[in-house]
Amino acid sequence: MKIFAVKNESNPEIVSAYLFYYEKSKKFYIELTDDADEWNTPIILSSFVKRNIRTVNSRWSRIWVEQRIVPSDRQNLAQILKDNGLKKYDEFNLLMLSNGRCAQDDFFLSPVLFDELPEDIKKRRAKKIDDIVPMDDNRILVFFLDGKTKVCDLEKICPPKSSLSVMIKNNPDAVKNVRLQVGGYGICWGEDMSISDTELYENGVTVPLSKEDFSSFILKRVVNTAGAAELLGCSRQNVDELAKRRKITPIKEFENGKLFLKSDIEKREWE
Repeated sequence: MKIFAVKNESNPEIVSAYLFYYEKSKKFYIELTDDADEWNTPIILSSFVKRNIRTVNSRWSRIWVEQRIVPSDRQNLAQILKDNGLKKYDEFNLLMLSNGRCAQDDFFLSPVLFDELPEDIKKRRAKKIDDIVPMDDNRILVFFLDGKTKVCDLEKICPPKSSLSVMIKNNPDAVKNVRLQVGGYGICWGEDMSISDTELYENGVTVPLSKEDFSSFILKRVVNTAGAAELLGCSRQNVDELAKRRKITPIKEFENGKLFLKSDIEKREWE
């Protein structure tokens, strides 16, 4: 993961937003600071400030990035890529060519380390999702990075008559097919249907982890070596090599195999 402060040339000391980029999944997310206002943020982000939304979803974060780079349908794109030493169109590499500068405003990107983030951003990221367990009756057990565990009733959280609500009610397997979004920003069913981490955190009911919940977790979120290989699209030997190099950590080892948390394997595809 790479992190950038969104700064303004006219006053680079004030930072109202941070851009997070997950390299392997090529996902962008923008976090607005608690004290950001519509006057010190880029125009497209000011609408989120007005609605008191501090985490900008992946779709709108990417739109902001795309406004600052050469469009993919540019007529002389091939020549532009060649002139800049790029073999293919890549949003992040194009963004880095100008440090995020564009003709529309005076904002630019400056790389920062996680420890350099302001406390409000760190606290918000501590509430991202660490793992999820699909349960019965359209409920999901959600583990947050701050250590809290909550049961989230999707039928109560989803807006009535929304496409997501209709899918959950009409498809018995919908909850089983839920996925954790890159970076723990929420849960999703493909690109167009998602529920944010904030909605789940605010609407979920905090619970002590019971034996039944734990058993469900083991059943649905633990994979063996073969399962890990299938998720990563590699051989069992490659999985063993990753474990040996401590790139992934098994939760239990046997003479003829290993067990892994499915989320740890999935996170290998994020960065």
